[in-house]
Amino acid sequence: MTYRTKKRFGQHFLHDPAVIDKIIAAAQLDPDQRVIEIGPGLGVLTDRLLPAAEQVQVVEIDRDLIERLEQRGDANLIVHAGDVLKLPWRTLFTRPPYTLVANLPYNISSQIVFRLLDHRDLFQRLVLMFQREVGERLVASPGSKDYGILSVLCQLWFDIDKVALVRPGAFRPPPKVDSVVLHFKPLSSPRVDPIDAELFKKVVKGAFTQRRKTIKNSLRAAGFDPDTVDTALSHAGISPSTRGETLTLKNFSDLTREFITQDN
Repeated sequence: MTYRTKKRFGQHFLHDPAVIDKIIAAAQLDPDQRVIEIGPGLGVLTDRLLPAAEQVQVVEIDRDLIERLEQRGDANLIVHAGDVLKLPWRTLFTRPPYTLVANLPYNISSQIVFRLLDHRDLFQRLVLMFQREVGERLVASPGSKDYGILSVLCQLWFDIDKVALVRPGAFRPPPKVDSVVLHFKPLSSPRVDPIDAELFKKVVKGAFTQRRKTIKNSLRAAGFDPDTVDTALSHAGISPSTRGETLTLKNFSDLTREFITQDN
């Protein structure tokens, strides 16, 4: 049965065997592992995951593809129909740790990463395909143009390595951009002490609210009390005239600590 891709789902189906081999190798599967795949599409990755793992759970939103998947009849395949951003992950995925393998839909990849961060305890390894621009943000260093919210939050909780650069021809239909496969290994503890994970996230997001503004003005624009901002920056040893994209993870940790101190 032929299938026509749907633009609203951002579908670009991977078909290059060499890229698939690299993804499978990075996943380091064994027969006792449980795997989650987001957006399996036509199932080229699923075909390789099923014989290598104890169980594969796939999440798919496209009804036509769901029907295909359900008709496969694989004993160790579980199909979850719905929007990965709305499904209750902790209700569905009750036997961690999981390995997550996915060619992520590019139009929602950043949103998925934020959900992954909130559910990071479910995973022992993640091998994910991103639009190259998004992938560069995830591995970016302080001071670079790509460094931002995702860089800080992901590097706080994961070691991230590049697996492969993927050209448009590896997909059908080919996207207009290059892609990149990244390997995420959860850290046993955060790279720096976030003190309060939710406040840390709020501070990071605030620092990048307006990238061209100073850290002082950006935090104020994000709703932080002006006097508290001034005191916290001073005590953390951060110049109020610097910009958020120059701050290290330790800078954000120190700043979060000072906001907690000022509130007490």
